[in-house]
Amino acid sequence: MDTCSVRTWVFLVLFWQDWSLASQFPTQLMIKEWVDQMQKELVTLADTATAGKTLNQIFLRNQHRYTVEQNDAEELVARAARNIEQLLRKRSAALEKLATAAENFQMEHQWKDEFEDDEIAYYNAKDNLDANETEGRKYRLRPDFKEDLSFKRLTDHNHTAVHIPTDIYDGSTIVLNELNWTEALEDVFKKNREDDPTLLWQVFGSAAGLARYYPASPWMDARKTPSKIDLYDVRRRPWYIQGAASPKDMLILVDASGSVSGLTLKLIRTSVSEMLETLSDDDYVNVVYFNTRVKKTACFEHLVQANVRNKKVLKDAVQNITAKGITNYTKGFEFAFEQLSATNVSRANCNKIIMLFTDGGEERAQAILEKYNADKKVRIFTFSVGQHNYDKGPIQWMACSNKGYFYEIPSIGAIRINTQEYLDVLGRPMVMADKQAKQVQWTNVYLDALELGLVITGTLPVFNKTKTKDDRNGEHQNQLILGVMGIDVSLDDIKKLTPRFTIGPNGYYFAIDPNGYVLLHPNLQPKNPKFQEPVTLDFLDAELENDIKVEIRRMMIDGETGERTIQTLVKTQDERYIDRGVRTYTWAPVNGTDYSLALALPKYSEHFIQAKLGDDMKQAMSMKTIQPERFDEFGYTYIAPREYCKELKLSVNNTQFLLDFNQYIVKNTPDACNVSLVSRLILDAGLTAELVKLWNEQKVDGIVARFVATDGGITRVYPRSAGEEWAENPETYESSFYKRTLDNEIYIFTAPSFNIESREPFSDSGILVSKAVDLIIDEVTLKPAVVGVKLNVSFWMNSFMNATLKLNASCCKDEICGCLRNDKHVDCVILDDGGFLLMSNQDEYITLIGQFFGEVDPVLMINLVNTSLYSFNKTYDYQSVCDPEKDSKAAAGPRSVYVPTIADLLSIGWWASSAAWSILQQLFLSLIFPSLLDAESADEDIPDAMFKESCITEQTQYFFDNDERSYSGVLDCGNCSRMYRAEKLPNTNLVFLITDARATCLSCDPRPLRQAEQPSEGPDPCELAQNPRYRKGPDVCFDNNENEDDSDCGGGTCLNPCFWPMLGLQLLLLWLITSLQHS
Repeated sequence: MDTCSVRTWVFLVLFWQDWSLASQFPTQLMIKEWVDQMQKELVTLADTATAGKTLNQIFLRNQHRYTVEQNDAEELVARAARNIEQLLRKRSAALEKLATAAENFQMEHQWKDEFEDDEIAYYNAKDNLDANETEGRKYRLRPDFKEDLSFKRLTDHNHTAVHIPTDIYDGSTIVLNELNWTEALEDVFKKNREDDPTLLWQVFGSAAGLARYYPASPWMDARKTPSKIDLYDVRRRPWYIQGAASPKDMLILVDASGSVSGLTLKLIRTSVSEMLETLSDDDYVNVVYFNTRVKKTACFEHLVQANVRNKKVLKDAVQNITAKGITNYTKGFEFAFEQLSATNVSRANCNKIIMLFTDGGEERAQAILEKYNADKKVRIFTFSVGQHNYDKGPIQWMACSNKGYFYEIPSIGAIRINTQEYLDVLGRPMVMADKQAKQVQWTNVYLDALELGLVITGTLPVFNKTKTKDDRNGEHQNQLILGVMGIDVSLDDIKKLTPRFTIGPNGYYFAIDPNGYVLLHPNLQPKNPKFQEPVTLDFLDAELENDIKVEIRRMMIDGETGERTIQTLVKTQDERYIDRGVRTYTWAPVNGTDYSLALALPKYSEHFIQAKLGDDMKQAMSMKTIQPERFDEFGYTYIAPREYCKELKLSVNNTQFLLDFNQYIVKNTPDACNVSLVSRLILDAGLTAELVKLWNEQKVDGIVARFVATDGGITRVYPRSAGEEWAENPETYESSFYKRTLDNEIYIFTAPSFNIESREPFSDSGILVSKAVDLIIDEVTLKPAVVGVKLNVSFWMNSFMNATLKLNASCCKDEICGCLRNDKHVDCVILDDGGFLLMSNQDEYITLIGQFFGEVDPVLMINLVNTSLYSFNKTYDYQSVCDPEKDSKAAAGPRSVYVPTIADLLSIGWWASSAAWSILQQLFLSLIFPSLLDAESADEDIPDAMFKESCITEQTQYFFDNDERSYSGVLDCGNCSRMYRAEKLPNTNLVFLITDARATCLSCDPRPLRQAEQPSEGPDPCELAQNPRYRKGPDVCFDNNENEDDSDCGGGTCLNPCFWPMLGLQLLLLWLITSLQHS
């Protein structure tokens, strides 16, 4: 038989198979009849059981108990913005007092080389109180700490606390003088607190590294963070960096010639990484390396914003720099000046800086510097790295001739201090500008180091006002910045100024800064507890981005006022679903700051119910509908944990909170409470009690529970036994199903959460079905409540299958009669609009209820996406935490200890620098953290959360994006195929699917299609850098001053240590470490 005949027979066989299958498969018309029957039964059951229309009538009958008030968005935003402005203005006034006082105290201070024991007394925040470390130690105080609810930790308002970085000797002359003159700040701190008892942390961060803060509090609360290693340095905190200098455009230039190899190259890589850490989101940076040619370390073609993701890309890229060839400074500087002069890209447009890291050389590059920098508008800082005998004169000249500074980094121990001291030089124009530079700046949001949570900080630079004398200039103004003064404002305090419970569960305020980062937003929820990690969430990442939101963001950054009503995709609180919603965005600037405030409102939240019980408040309580002993009659009742009254403590135990609430209302006058909140709660309690009475009188089969939840904070679950197992959030403003239901006009079926890791089978607690109560009063639409049921899965399964079965089976002929239980030929399933499995004719699938269908039947789910039954939206979460990438727990040991190579061990220069620092570092860590070198014991003490690392995760949400009801197709797997038909259930978020059983064709099953959150690299930062988002820098810039004295530009000599003394010192240190570990 020839090849052509074979192909013909194969075609005919396959055609016959497909025709045969099609003849057996139900028609789309038949399936539509099944679906209409299913929908009718489900909706009738839900309507009858919930009696939602009756609750609507109950609200209408009781209109005399409430009024309908309007949410005037423009007025609400303006009022909240004014309140925030007043709060920050008060903090700014306190800051100005502190900065002025600090400058005066320093002027009055007389420098001393030595101090008597009684001249200085301070509390070192790192003293271990339990071990009584202050005993017998010079200059130390021991405060009397008490638990402080405002600060959520131990404090003493009679003292300040001092934090000194681990790598700074607390007995040095500089530190002792700083301690001496800053002690006087204590009285100013106290006076500020007396004037405003709501003040939180007040901090002075010194340019020397010392931080004095009020009130005194232990740096590490051993009860919460045992064995935590302290690497804090105030000069590297975002608020200090912002306050100490104007924004920077920085080009880091790395010498990668052949002489830069081994240890020197490693020191340069580390130095560049540390330099990047001194930059904030207001700065721009790029890193390039050069020999005879210039190459970019990363994919960035120009300066990019120094945000956390771009800095990570640069840090990783720096590790790949290799050294070869000869040095050509002219090429390197020419490229650097071109990068800094580019005008067609986003920049900081303030300080322009070149940072040169090299091992030295003979070339001054004078011609190129005079060509591009004759006006000295670009500062050049040079770093001589490593142990070598090259002439440092030329690179020192580069810095001194271009208003910069020359530093030497002979070893790893010199990196940290020398990569941050350039801020002192950048602070000179600010000091010279004096009052013009005394402008309070407000930071991006970040995590407070003292566990206050999310805060913003107002900063004000503190200048050295003393006069100095020298032979060259005589007496002239000192140019040094003393430090930065800061006052924290908790985001919780700002949230209190944006009233929440009148704008509905889906209404919310948000605020952004000039970078477009949110400081208020319901989705701003960083999961990393480590304060070192930045909190930078862009507005367009906090929400699902669209073109109109891009415009809104730009207008807010520019300080404009406006309003837009848009249709937008809305991600649910549990991040599993996406809905379409209409939102009105209204925004206005917060005067006196760079912030902008906005309010997003859905149409149904443009009005709200204001209860007016008045004197009936306690009488209403006499109904006792929310008393635990009446749960059998009125259903298990939850009340949202809100701050109803000042002295009413919140409790995670709902029953206890109910009892406390009842007792408090009975015993106290309404003045002690938020009357609006309490009245609405009581109103809703009474109205929902009437509904539950009706439920008492009717019996409905097929449901596990009935429930009603309200904006006012009442949730009733009937019967009581079902309420005891209720797992939804009692705070309706935080309840995912509640908020989602309000955005839809149909019945919403919510899949139970499915634990993929444990793969626990579904427990029949019921399938949650809910619908919003639409209330129309005087042509105003409100959605004050949600009603629903929990369907019994077994009942629904039988009902579901019966709806597909024909009354007369003989009429089936060759057709499939319906969805028989555990049918070997067809799989019947019901999915929700997120692609989650809710029902099936297969017992195997019933145990998977709640699982994403892409993990159950990947081939079919992919086809449903391809045929547009489902659309999808991929989103990234930049606030996630992941397990660190490490081989074992031992990797949690001190990573900063340098491990030398064989080449290093053979180098005398290495023994004279790196080894000494490494061993000193280990000794130092051993003395302060004895358990650190024992990774196993250290891990046992540190909470698991501290081992997590910030990461990006991605998640894909699936949703219905069109009104088409019917879909069909064939899954072609090569040697077999599967037919399927799909039909949406009207007035629900469900779709019915019937398909040839998965077991009949397994040949093309791909890997599972994931919906759940999983680690990701995120969007390509190189592509993002090509089209950066709009931002706006500060309005003022202090980068140059014609009167600046730039004669101090570094250049102290560095003596190379002798080999044998260094070796002897190392042997001594090794012996000490060994003794410590075995004692």
